[in-house]
Amino acid sequence: MARQKRTPRTHRHQPADKAAKRPIRTSRPGQGSGSGRRKRPIHADRAQAGRQRLQKVLAAAGVDSRRHCEELIVSGQVAVNGQVVDTLPAFVDPEKDRITVGGRPIRRPQTVYFLLNKPKNVICTSADPWGRRTAVDLVDCPERVFCVGRLDADSTGALLLTNDSELANRLTHPRYEIAKTYEVTLRGRVAGEEIEKLKKGVWLSEGKTARAAVKVLHRTDRLTTLQVVIRQGMNRQIRRTLARLGHKVKSLKRTQIGSITVKGLPLGAYKPLSRRQIEYLRREAGLA
Repeated sequence: MARQKRTPRTHRHQPADKAAKRPIRTSRPGQGSGSGRRKRPIHADRAQAGRQRLQKVLAAAGVDSRRHCEELIVSGQVAVNGQVVDTLPAFVDPEKDRITVGGRPIRRPQTVYFLLNKPKNVICTSADPWGRRTAVDLVDCPERVFCVGRLDADSTGALLLTNDSELANRLTHPRYEIAKTYEVTLRGRVAGEEIEKLKKGVWLSEGKTARAAVKVLHRTDRLTTLQVVIRQGMNRQIRRTLARLGHKVKSLKRTQIGSITVKGLPLGAYKPLSRRQIEYLRREAGLA
């Protein structure tokens, strides 16, 4: 019996000529001239050089906090180059784009750098929900500055404040962390073997602390004053390290950040960094 010639099989749910009849899409949905969808005013790329988040630029210009700036954006009060931006994320180039809030152009922020001799009971944050005094409150500056790193409320001394986020991120990164010098006064006499342990590193919950440079400035049976130089930035590192060795800190003062010292700067006072000091910090952070 002769075999019957079979016709070519097609997909069981698809006609053989469907692919030929399928229309070619020439644009994305909503991009056609008749879609009625408003074109976004900016197509910012995060990776593009010079671009920053719009709310960050607004906050740096002193408009409001970053969170409130986000609310201004989504409520349609912000425009970039004459076109309203009401969706997030949005990225702009503050050096090239014209940004307005409520029809008024924002002020271009100036990069500023300050050294503060922080007093006790002042916290290192831009705002505090409990109304405590912050380090930012002590610096009279039209720009919105923030602290570079932290110094706990019970400690005093050198603290950098700036609006240069790139430098601040580098200075607090483990790879670039600059040396910080502290003057620590302890109750009781600290023995030589305990100082050696402090130099070599002490185990804390996050791990072992890195080696430290330690020098005895004053020592009696009642009090011991040490100079401690570290590069790490663990939370309350010196206080916790000495507590692990059985000693309670009476006072702790950060006297230097790298070669920048608070010597001659009264407690609670601040001053702008010199150009030489700024260039020094940028070199230490690998930006020069």
